[in-house]
Amino acid sequence: MTSARSHEEPGPLRRTGRAVGHALHKPFTGTAKGIRKATHAHGAGESGLGNLIELHAVNGAGDVMITVALASTVFFSVPTDEARGRVALYLAVTMAPFTLLAPVIGPLLDRLPHGRRAAMAGSMLARAVLALTMSGAVATGGLELYPAALGVLVCSKAYGVVRSAVVPRLLPPRFSLVKANSRVTLAGLLATGIAAPIGAGLQTVGPGWPLYGACVIFLGGTVLAFTLPHKVDSAKGERKAQLVEPHGVAVSLSEPGRAGRRPGRERNGEKRPGLRSVGPSVLNGLQANSAHRALSGFLIFFLAFLLREHPLAGQSAAVSLGIAGVAAGLGNASGTAVGSWLRARGPEMIVVSVLALALLVAVLAALFFSTVMVAALSATAGFTLALSKLSLDAMIQRDVPEEVRSSAFARSETVLQMAWVVGGGIGIALPLNGVLGMSVAAGILALGAATSVRGLLSAARRGSPHPRVA
Repeated sequence: MTSARSHEEPGPLRRTGRAVGHALHKPFTGTAKGIRKATHAHGAGESGLGNLIELHAVNGAGDVMITVALASTVFFSVPTDEARGRVALYLAVTMAPFTLLAPVIGPLLDRLPHGRRAAMAGSMLARAVLALTMSGAVATGGLELYPAALGVLVCSKAYGVVRSAVVPRLLPPRFSLVKANSRVTLAGLLATGIAAPIGAGLQTVGPGWPLYGACVIFLGGTVLAFTLPHKVDSAKGERKAQLVEPHGVAVSLSEPGRAGRRPGRERNGEKRPGLRSVGPSVLNGLQANSAHRALSGFLIFFLAFLLREHPLAGQSAAVSLGIAGVAAGLGNASGTAVGSWLRARGPEMIVVSVLALALLVAVLAALFFSTVMVAALSATAGFTLALSKLSLDAMIQRDVPEEVRSSAFARSETVLQMAWVVGGGIGIALPLNGVLGMSVAAGILALGAATSVRGLLSAARRGSPHPRVA
């Protein structure tokens, strides 16, 4: 009898052990359940969008770990003059080849419509391997670091292109594309904000430790990519989009040898929609977004060196960089949140409004260069970049036929990534003069406004013949 009772009722030591185990386990399981509940809300779990949100959070966390390791090696650990030379070398070895590779990424991935999950998993696995490769060279800053960094950059951008093409396949019922992209982007921003201080903490242990952390994160992302629904790999109803030149010459980015054919024609005579043929809003929105993305690349590199050599009044270099970085991050998160709230009604007017706002703040920063204006321009650039991109997504959803929409997202993302590279190159080459830099920032935005605003306003006055943005 006693034996049976002792078997049914655990002793005090066992009960205490279970209680302690439950107490230690609950915070992790509770957090995981809370994250899953948030990412899978409003039908995102059933459609598969929740899995993509979680995958993008993993992607952001891994990328920021690598960024922390590279920044410490290439930028913070050496004197300013040497750091500028190292970053120039970094740009030459990574960004210049990437400028040549970027136009190929979208078309190449478009040829693999049945392997999107594998492509995303492959980009994660490749970055895990490259992070381990870089861990041995990050302490010395040797030349072998830069080819690996180029590989990480290409894999990261390839993931971004595939993600853009995947989102339309995972929309829950009554979910607009702008809202879906807003959720995905917010998840990446939150994960970046959490992982950045963790990466900085690992950096204090050793220069290679953030890269070890990135390796583990990307291995997890490799597995997570295959949890996406099988419909992600379906190419049913899809065709490849074209970019069409203003003079009516069709240029196919996906099929070599087709340049010079009549626009919108395939070999069998069937009309083929192009990005220009669906209306001017998409191309004008892409031009405006290119200006925002070029400004982002410019500010990242220019302010990094300017504030290190000439800190803001009364602040150290680290605090000055922190002010600019935090302001940009808060602005980006705010723009994403506002974009979700606005639901992208009247996207042309939103793009025009945020472009005008960014230009105004850039002009004021050039005229009244100060700590406040640098922080204001950083925050404004982040805010307008996020809101303008969400509006471009809405225009693509509204104006581009579903059969070519995924392809259009891939191509637009490639163009924006190239614009960021160009802006970054200008930022590293420019003399470290605050007023000059802010003037160049205003010039980048003015060029974008000159090429896009008139067309966007005309399109807004005419209205869309087939609005589908919820």
